[in-house]
Amino acid sequence: MKTPAIDEPASRPACPLLLFYCQHSLGIGHLTRSFALARALAERFRVLFLNGGPVPPGVPIPREIEIIDLPPLGMDDGHNVVSRDAGHSVAAARARRRRIIDDAVAARRPAIVLVELFPFGRKKFAGEILALIRAARRQPGSPARVVCSLRDILVDARRDQQHHDDRARWLANRYFDAILVHADPNFARIEESFRPSKPLTVPVHYTGYVVPARDAAAALPRGDRILVSAGGGIVGYPLFAAALDAQARLWPTLGLPMRIVAGPFLPEDEWSALQRAAAGRAGVELVRHVPDMVAEMRRARLSVSQFGYNTALDIVVAGVPALVVPYAATGENEQGRRAAALAALGAVCHLPAAGLDGARLADGIAAALRFTPTPAALSLAGAETSAALLAAMLPAPRPATTGELQHA
Repeated sequence: MKTPAIDEPASRPACPLLLFYCQHSLGIGHLTRSFALARALAERFRVLFLNGGPVPPGVPIPREIEIIDLPPLGMDDGHNVVSRDAGHSVAAARARRRRIIDDAVAARRPAIVLVELFPFGRKKFAGEILALIRAARRQPGSPARVVCSLRDILVDARRDQQHHDDRARWLANRYFDAILVHADPNFARIEESFRPSKPLTVPVHYTGYVVPARDAAAALPRGDRILVSAGGGIVGYPLFAAALDAQARLWPTLGLPMRIVAGPFLPEDEWSALQRAAAGRAGVELVRHVPDMVAEMRRARLSVSQFGYNTALDIVVAGVPALVVPYAATGENEQGRRAAALAALGAVCHLPAAGLDGARLADGIAAALRFTPTPAALSLAGAETSAALLAAMLPAPRPATTGELQHA
C-alpha cells in the first residue's frame, strides 16, 4: 500500500482540489469508471483519489492524479465486509482508514468532494463516508461542494428496497449538492431503478456514459475466435465453466477457438480448476487479464460475457456481436436490466444466467454467431461532461482589491 501523502503538492497551485472517494467492493467496474472520470477531471482540478480496494494487475493508475490507497476492504458473496489485506482485520482497517481520511480532509481542504455510488450503495461504508462529508462541509474557509458519481442502473431487488430508497433519498437531499448520473437519459433514467416514497430535491445531471480514453487505432479485422470474459472475474467461474463445456460441444462442428479472459479477481482455486479443465484441450486459451478489452473484442468473432457497466460499453465501442449472460445473484438485477434494455435495441443477444450450463450456452453461442448487432447510439462523453459540470459548481473567483492589484 502506498504511504498516504497528504501534504499539499507544489504543482498546479491555481487548480482547485477535488477529493474523489471510490470504494470498489466486488469487481473492477467502479474503479475503471472512476479512473476514467479522474483522468478527465485532472484537466480542470488537482485530483486526490481515495482508493478503498485493491488495484488489480493490469489496471493502470492515471498518472495525472494523486492516489492514497486506504487499507483495502471489499465484500464477499454474502455482502459481508472483508479485509483484502491479511495484515489488517476489518476493524483495524476501518480505524486506520478513518484516520487517513480525516487527515486528508484537514490538510487539503477540498473544493469538491466526489463520492462514488453512495448514498445509493456502499451502506456498510456509511460511517467513514458521512464523516468525510461532514468534515469537508465544516472546513475553515469555504465548505466543500459534495457530489455523487452514479452509474446508469441501480440494483432494485433488495428485500428492504423501499426502506433503502427512502434512506438514500434522505441522505442525498441532506448532504449532497448534486448527483451526476453517468448515463444517456434516452436509455436509462434514475427513476426507473430508484423509487423513493418522496422525491429527490437535489439536482440530478445526466452526463452520458463514461468510457476510458483509448489511443486512436485503425479498425482491427475480425478474428475467428470466441472471447469469454466476466469483468474482474470474482463471480465469473460459473460462466467460464459453462463456456468450457460449450466449447467442447461446438468444437467438432464449428472449429472456433475460445479465449477465456478470467480477470484478476477470479479466486486462485477457481483459476486452478479452470486450468485443469482446459489442460490438453484443443482450441482453448486461458489468460488472466488483457491490457485493452475493446481491442480483444474487436479481434473476436463473438464476445460472451457478463454485463457490468464497463463491459457493456466495451461491447458498444467495439461493435462486436455479443452474447451477454448477466450476473444475477439474489438481490442483484442491475446487469439483467441493462442486458434486457440493450437486447431490446438489437445491440446484443441476451441469455439469462438462471440454469446456465454448457448445453444452454452452446445453443446461445450458435445462435449469436448468426447475429448482426444494431449500433447503440449512446452518448459516451460522460467523463468530459462531468468535469465541466463540476467546474461550473465552483464559486466564481473573488475579484482582486485595489491593494492586491498594486502589490501584484
